[in-house]
Amino acid sequence: MDQIISFSAQRPASIEDGRSRVQQQPATGDSTVALTASSPPLPKGPQNSNGQPRIKLGIPSSAFDINRGSAEITEPNSSQDEPSFPQLSNNSPTSPKPALNRAHSDGEDEEPAIAKGFQRSSSPSSAMHRTKEVAYHKIGEEGVCKMHKFSLYETASRFYLVGGDSVDRKFRILKIDRTVDLGDLSISEDGIVYTKSEMNRLLNTVDDGNKSSGGLKLRCSTWGLLGFIRFTGAYYMLIITKRSQVAMIGGHYIYQVDGTDLVSLTMTASSSRLKVERDPEEARFIGILNNLDLSRSFYFSYSYDITRTLQHNILYEREVLHMGTEIPSQKPRNEMFIWNHHLLEPASRTLKKIHDWCLPIVHGFVDQATLSIYGRMVYITVIARRSRFFAGARFLKRGANDLGYVANDVETEQIVSEMLTTSFHAPGPELFANPNYTSYVQHRGSIPLYWTQDSTGVTPKPDIEMNLIDPFYSAAALHFDDLFERYGAPIYVLNLVKARERTPRESILLKEFTNAITYLNQFLPEGEKILYKAWDMSRASKSRDQDVISTLESIAEDVMRSTGFFRNSNSQSSDLKLQNGVARTNCIDCLDRTNAAQFVIGKCALGYQLHALGVISGTSIDYDTDAVNLFTHMFHDHGDTIAIQYGGSHLVNTMATYRKINQWTSHSRDMVESFKRYYNNSFLDRQRQEAYNLFLGNYIFAQGQPMLWDLSTDYYLHHADPRAWSNKKRKSYVNWFTPEYLKRKEKLNVQSPRGPFSGKPLQFFDDYWLEYYRPLALSSFNKIFTYKMNSTLRYIPFKSTQDGKYDLSPFRVRSGNEQETSERGRPRKEVTIVDPQRESFGESSSQITDTTSQLERTPLSGWLQSQLREQVPSGQSVLKDLSSGVENMSYSSPTVNSKEEKDPKDHSAITQWTLNQFVASSLNPSVPDSEAHEYQRYINHPLNLPLVVSTEIPPNPGMELYINSKPLDAIISMHSTEDDIADFIEFLDVGDEPLTVTDADPPKKRYKAYRQWLKGKSLFKQQRVDP
Repeated sequence: MDQIISFSAQRPASIEDGRSRVQQQPATGDSTVALTASSPPLPKGPQNSNGQPRIKLGIPSSAFDINRGSAEITEPNSSQDEPSFPQLSNNSPTSPKPALNRAHSDGEDEEPAIAKGFQRSSSPSSAMHRTKEVAYHKIGEEGVCKMHKFSLYETASRFYLVGGDSVDRKFRILKIDRTVDLGDLSISEDGIVYTKSEMNRLLNTVDDGNKSSGGLKLRCSTWGLLGFIRFTGAYYMLIITKRSQVAMIGGHYIYQVDGTDLVSLTMTASSSRLKVERDPEEARFIGILNNLDLSRSFYFSYSYDITRTLQHNILYEREVLHMGTEIPSQKPRNEMFIWNHHLLEPASRTLKKIHDWCLPIVHGFVDQATLSIYGRMVYITVIARRSRFFAGARFLKRGANDLGYVANDVETEQIVSEMLTTSFHAPGPELFANPNYTSYVQHRGSIPLYWTQDSTGVTPKPDIEMNLIDPFYSAAALHFDDLFERYGAPIYVLNLVKARERTPRESILLKEFTNAITYLNQFLPEGEKILYKAWDMSRASKSRDQDVISTLESIAEDVMRSTGFFRNSNSQSSDLKLQNGVARTNCIDCLDRTNAAQFVIGKCALGYQLHALGVISGTSIDYDTDAVNLFTHMFHDHGDTIAIQYGGSHLVNTMATYRKINQWTSHSRDMVESFKRYYNNSFLDRQRQEAYNLFLGNYIFAQGQPMLWDLSTDYYLHHADPRAWSNKKRKSYVNWFTPEYLKRKEKLNVQSPRGPFSGKPLQFFDDYWLEYYRPLALSSFNKIFTYKMNSTLRYIPFKSTQDGKYDLSPFRVRSGNEQETSERGRPRKEVTIVDPQRESFGESSSQITDTTSQLERTPLSGWLQSQLREQVPSGQSVLKDLSSGVENMSYSSPTVNSKEEKDPKDHSAITQWTLNQFVASSLNPSVPDSEAHEYQRYINHPLNLPLVVSTEIPPNPGMELYINSKPLDAIISMHSTEDDIADFIEFLDVGDEPLTVTDADPPKKRYKAYRQWLKGKSLFKQQRVDP
């Protein structure tokens, strides 16, 4: 039997005891072993004495030759004159392969997007049932069985939901009664964990018992259960029918919901033999729920709590191990971000562990990309969580409610991790002590005051109305107390609303919000006060003397010094860092300006995180680098998604707008997005708001109460009932905060499991191995998520790397030419730039050919401009010295052939020269002496023109040459007729008033066009002009 060894660079190894783990594949005739290591794939090397391949780790990254996921070892360049970087090869594959992209479809993931049902065998005989011995296991005896896929079976009277783990070894079953009265839900959970054969016998038994009513049939297969919902009659079950992988954290996958199905729990007409007529009100409720697209921006995970931050999850696990107590049966989730919380309530009354069967989903944004530093892989993950409280559309949900929840409340977390090890654990194993994980959290939300905007009119910017002036700012106090509970102190508030307006709108909220912060700060202790920064970002972006990015960079540094960031640590290092506090950013909509400010803060935090991981020596990253470009695209998608959810359109002003590098074509895009936002806010937001209120449980049908579509306003659905809190003691206006929330988080040292956890294996605490590595799955690189992930390697133009002088570092500032990919190598038009001053000296013009393209290019950075000033010699250029105003009179002698390879900076220099010359000529117009002499001769020429006093034809060499070149017959045939002479005389006969058209003039031939114009035809195109 042959043995096949394969190496994979896309799945980092999980090092628990200092050794690489080996992943076994099922035998299919041959024995296949897949070894995964953190370094790129290595070629076949020398073998040791026992025939096994010998792998040498720690190879310098500069020795790798990266080729689309494969690597070869090459000899490093020994030249000391100039640096040599790894060469890339762009060899086309011999067989066509599908393009790698982020769009997920069936068959692209390791598992199909649509779940496969439980494979049942034929029903065995009754004798086999009697003789077969079964050994069952209770839940909890060997750890909780986490189910990853489900199969829904049905009989005439019941539903059976069969759940299985990721390797199809353990199964559980849930029974749902379909014969209960309307409005009731009967669910029974079986507490036994079955094997595949045991579950197969159980289902066959159920099938045999229901033969008379049709038996047991497979209804559908699903990836998870979202819960149960009821409108006016019976309950419905909401299931996930399609999913796709979007991120991986600590070996735990995060999935996006791509398809759902609503299954009625009532008996169908075929099973009950009765015609069931749907109530029209029930059908209308279902139609309203369908307005909420659950296949966009809803995410879930089977084993990772995505409702909380990475810092909270790791500290919670460390605290449980530190206390040595029993693990709670159900880990506490953050209910603020569980959007199907209303659907989980009916099942939570019956099921002991609701999250074993029903998956909590979050609404927001999730994206992940790879930062490649010479083969060293760093994952950047962006997770945005939208609050379900006071959720809604843009103009329908503004400010805050009386419980302190604000509109458009979004928590954004960026996780930067180096994939030397996959899990959260350090070698040893030291539980939840992997020092290669860092995170930073930001917050955005509407201004926590009572204010609204009336969107019933036609104006795109309705007036802002302050509905209630609260001198004690109760809503703001509740909001900031909630932020203290979630993130700690201090809270850095960045207010970006406008300060100066012709008609006061946003400035009203600026003044009131400033007063609220001032009032609340007077009661907070020193060192824990709210840090407040108000800045008119919109006015600064329109001003020529203000730099928006530089100001935001300075603010971001202050934020990082105030809040810090989270970095995990193990027992070998004592540099555990915790984030205390959060940066809260807002503008009027918390969309465009807020996303730009959060990007700059996130970029600053990214530098600190990479520095903590030992990737870069400093804490700052330059713009126009591969790393920042990748991060910019991720935050741009993040902002677009948040803007669509709240405003109905994409971002109008992006980072290119505030960096002032956007192209002129972006103005039309901005107009289209503004119109889409206006259209959605005016006509579609109310339908979307009704769907939110129904899905989130803000509206619950009750007999005698108005229907959802009959409500004139949903104000009472999002605010507390006064009868519920009027008799309770109100919170103090002075001591509005909770002192415990202001305390800094404690750092817990890494400890070995003790108490009931002593001696437990790693899978008891974190069973990530089977979920991530899938040892029984037959897969390929094109289906592995980490291989398909977006990476900085895709920014590299392969043609620029053939000479070995291209720097593969993602922190190198790129020019516009360096960012062009190899696919842009089509033949392009050539434009010859000629020096206009060349002719004045009587010399032949020096030509420099430049290739231009209609493809969009990014502007040159300040770094590149400084490089051009140093590298372009003054003696070989036609550039104009703009600083001194003196023209350079030296010229390059030969013409540069456009087909020859040129330094990309030559193109950039020519482009920069033409732009600078145009600007300088416009601002400082000047006329050279030669042009001034020619112009003076031109204006003086008509005044000195001599009169014609002779009929002699002056000598014309050109005419003589023309006549001599013609045959004699052609010259003789050149004669004029009498009609031609008459027309000529008519043209020469000019009256005393040549500009006046008399009645006798129109019949003349030279007035033919005038006659046509009188008839309504054009003077030029001879087309009729519309009256």
